[in-house]
Amino acid sequence: MNQIIEKKLGIWMDHASAHFVDASDNPIAINSIQSKFTHQEKEHSLNKSENLMHHKEQHLQADYYKKISEVILKFDHIVLFGPTQAKAELFNFLKENHHFDKIKIHLQQTNKMTDSEMNLFTRNYFSIFA
Repeated sequence: MNQIIEKKLGIWMDHASAHFVDASDNPIAINSIQSKFTHQEKEHSLNKSENLMHHKEQHLQADYYKKISEVILKFDHIVLFGPTQAKAELFNFLKENHHFDKIKIHLQQTNKMTDSEMNLFTRNYFSIFA
């Protein structure tokens, strides 16, 4: 009988970057996506107008979450972790799309982490909650 192997992914994220820890593979690999809404972009937009800055920020954040969601679609079980509200914003973004209904997604509050700490957190999370 074939056993279906669940594909698991940890994502440490804030509003600037998302780091993907694929817990399905051994060794665990880390890749990342950077938000295009950088501090320099914020300053540039803010100099033009605050309204423009907020519009541009919303557009670039939506684009950032869309790129992350394209990666998430390839997995069965996700843990979003990190120090900011970005993970909750992404979670709400995903809940609006029925393509993510069958993917298990959990949120965990953590501090900033090194790649090694992200690996360890993801490995521990899936050994306990998977």
